[in-house]
This record gives sequence, structure tokens and C-alpha cells, in this order.
Amino acid sequence: MEMPSLQSFANNGAKAKGTFSDAEMERRHASIRRHMAAEDIDAALFSSYHNINYYSDFMFCYFGRNYGLVVDQENVTSISAGIDGGQPWRRTRGNNITYTDWQKDNFFKAVAELTAGAKRIGIEYDHCNLDQLTRLKEAFPQVEFVDIAAPAMRLRMIKSTEEIAHIRQMTRIADIGGAACAEAARVGVSEREVALHSTATMIREIAKTWPEGELLDTWTWFQSGLNTDGAHNPVTSRIIEEGDILSLNCFPMVAGYYVALERTLFAGSATDENIRLWDVNCRVHDRGKELLVPGNKCSEIAAELNEMYAQEDLLQYRSFGYGHSFGVLSHYYGREAGLELREDCETVLEPGMVISMEPMITIPDHLPGAGGYREHDILVINEQGNENVTGFPYGPEHLILPR
Repeated sequence: MEMPSLQSFANNGAKAKGTFSDAEMERRHASIRRHMAAEDIDAALFSSYHNINYYSDFMFCYFGRNYGLVVDQENVTSISAGIDGGQPWRRTRGNNITYTDWQKDNFFKAVAELTAGAKRIGIEYDHCNLDQLTRLKEAFPQVEFVDIAAPAMRLRMIKSTEEIAHIRQMTRIADIGGAACAEAARVGVSEREVALHSTATMIREIAKTWPEGELLDTWTWFQSGLNTDGAHNPVTSRIIEEGDILSLNCFPMVAGYYVALERTLFAGSATDENIRLWDVNCRVHDRGKELLVPGNKCSEIAAELNEMYAQEDLLQYRSFGYGHSFGVLSHYYGREAGLELREDCETVLEPGMVISMEPMITIPDHLPGAGGYREHDILVINEQGNENVTGFPYGPEHLILPR
């Protein structure tokens, strides 16, 4: 019996309610198509989580298989593995084709069907690995492959009104997660239990806010003591002790969009040096938010904030850049690298960008006040300056927790 290479799950259930309106998705498609037309790109083959999600509203589960989204001047079609059944078709704002496991390289057969006649295909240079690029070139020897990742990123960096409304709802939920952390974090409680309480609280609110949405990827990192020295340190079962420095990190994820709330806290009490360091970081945080306005350059913002740390002899303890873009991104599938508050980023802020201010210093364990100090707000750049969509309090007057 000869089994098929490709199949369709079209009409296997009704299409799911989209995260965004038809007009919003058409706006995205029109933007990338204008770029394609200007560059004589016949079709784009997106392969990353972020671009497949951004242009189709479908978030795939990788598990070692290829996924794709082909965009041309007429159609948008996701390519998914047979293991997923009809879910990709139901979630894709467009068409879907499924490849089977019955023959090797059926994914490339799906690409061939969707790009027939194309001479110039856009692919994501920052996502296509050497093995996949080799196989693409073998399967399509007459095709010229060009990079579409960087132009797509630049388009994603400016958020629409609908995206900003979506992000604003998510920051509200992050604040709820922060309150759950502060509620649960007490001397004698483990990092694990604090994180579980926060995550469950956020997921319940996400389900109430988007009752037809998928519940995927929301998580909390809650760190204590030495474990606060890194912003991305995993949760452990360490028990909170009196006087511990604490870090809450709440990350609701909805339809591929990520937001964050990060705060420094203390368990019961804090030393004078703890308070001094915390105050310095909060001042940097406050000044940084003032600088997030149209016309300011990322590198120049970083330079001014560096000087504030240097004046306190703390610059050597700065951990990473001061902030980054928000939208379709995640800890496991990347970020919009063109919009980061770093010394090497020359991007100028524009209305419609959504960016964090998140200064952090890490004081080594052998010094007084040891630990990681980090505050994190998300701001929408607008014509007037910015709107801070994070509402959770910060600083010593708010977050020295009761025992």
C-alpha cells in the first residue's frame, strides 16, 4: 500500500477564534508582501516560532520536526507535521498542509508544492541551520535564497493598536502573578511553592480573559539568596531564610506573546547595604524610564545609565543590557534583537515600539549586600513619550515582605 506524502486536515473542526482581528492579520500580511515585492521575492518560507506565529497565529510544538509558513502574494499556508492532526489548520489564519512520516523529507515536498515556479525565496538566515539550508539547496537547485529574517524583525518591532492592547492585558496579568509571589513568599517557604502559586494564579486569569485561547508556556522564576545572581536562574527547592534577597519573575505567555514582571524583594528584613544598593538600582530604573521616548537612541540610553552606576562604583556589577523589545518572543525562541538597550545598538526609539526598562546589578557573594538587584517595567513608546503598562510597586518601601 502506498501511503501519501502530504495530506489535508482542512475542515477537521471549525477554525479557532483568532487572537487578533482579520484586519490586523491582513495588515501584517500586506506589510511583508510589500517588502517581498520591492525585493523581487516570490515566496517567503518562515521557519521560526516567532514569524510563523506572527503571520499565522499558529504556535507549533517543535519536537525535532520541521515546521514552516509559506507566504506569497496570494496565500498564507502553514506546514505542519501529521502528529498534530487538525490543530494547526484550526489555528492558522490561512491555509494548512500536513506532511506525513511515511517518506523521508516530506516537509520539502510540501514546500515545493507551495512555492512552485518561485525563483527567489526568502528564508530566515538567523533560524535556518546548516543542515536545513543544505537540504533546501538540494531540493531547489534553481532557487536563489535570500534573507527575510531581518526585514521581518524590523516590521515586528512596531506594534499595532491591537498588539498593544493585547500586551497591556498581559502586563495586568503579570502584576497579578507578582502579587501572588509576594503573598506566598515567606520565611520557611520554598522557591518552588512560591513559583507554583504565581504560575497557577496567572494561568487561571489567562483562561478567564481568553476563554478560547490555548494555555501554553506561562511560567514563574522565583529566586532566593545566591540564586538571585542570574536573571534566568531556574527555580529550586531552596527554603527562604530571614533576610534573604529575593527575585520574582512572572512571565505570562498568550498566543506567542511574552511579557515580564521582575522585582527585588527581601524576606523579613534588609541590611543598610542591601537598602543602599537597592535604592541605586531603583534610581537607575526611574531614570531609564524617563529616557524611553521617541528620538532617543538605544546606545545613548545605555551610556547615560552606565554613568549613573559608575558614579556609585557599581558599573562593574551590571549584568546585561537595560531592556529589550516585547511582542512575539520567548525564553526558548528568541527576541527582536534590533531593539535592545545596549551600547552596540543604534536603533532610535519610535512610537509603537514596546520595550522594557530592567537594570540589574549582581553583587558577588563575598561582598556586603550580595545578590542580584533587578526591577523591570514594560513601556509603550508613543508620540507624547511613553506609557508604563506595568503597575506593580517596587523598592524598599513596598517589598520588604513580612515574615
